Amino acid sequence: MAKHKSVSGESIVTLRPPVADENTDRHGKPQGLGRNRAAMTDTNLTVAVIDPSRARAAILEEGLRAAGIGRVVVVPDTADLMERVAALAPDVVVIHLESPSRDILEQMSSVTRQAERPVAMFVDRSDAAMMQAAVDAGISAYVVDGLRPERIRSILDIAILRHNAFARLQRELSEARGELADRKLIERAKGILMNLKGLTEEEAYKQLRRKAMNEKRKIADIARAIVTTADLLG
Repeated sequence: MAKHKSVSGESIVTLRPPVADENTDRHGKPQGLGRNRAAMTDTNLTVAVIDPSRARAAILEEGLRAAGIGRVVVVPDTADLMERVAALAPDVVVIHLESPSRDILEQMSSVTRQAERPVAMFVDRSDAAMMQAAVDAGISAYVVDGLRPERIRSILDIAILRHNAFARLQRELSEARGELADRKLIERAKGILMNLKGLTEEEAYKQLRRKAMNEKRKIADIARAIVTTADLLG
């Protein structure tokens, strides 16, 4: 859910809920996006600045360099944006526009979801519909009429944290779906063994587990093979 703050006349919309320890999965294993969190205090952080206005781009670049950002690359237009971001491989993308269009937000959606990069967007004017479109596009921080060099770093940090938090939630959802699908497969496989061999549910599960241990495979893989074979045989 988007959160809206007003600070000295500027509007800041943060678009993703913070989650503790966003750099590990639900089992405590480190995730690749941890690179971005470490980079918040790393002078080797690379930031791509997208702005068709040289004057505004200079303000952004000044604020980023003053905050200790080691590498700032200015992209003067949005043509072939996805390809250019992929080639640059920045840690964060910062974009500044007078007013974002649907086309720009679609491109930003590709950056956040396909390139898996946090995006901080500064705009001179906006409305509720455009803010909602930014939420849908996966923009990590959306700042209205608030481009000031001294605040760029803190907004960048928020964008990184919220991007990582959202990525962690997506991983957990994917894992949960995978576990549910595995459980369904195992239940089907147990039912097949019970019908074919006259086993109890516990005996069928023990057979699945024993075969998985003997073959050093997951029980779900054994179950999948049994279900696939049963489907082929009708």
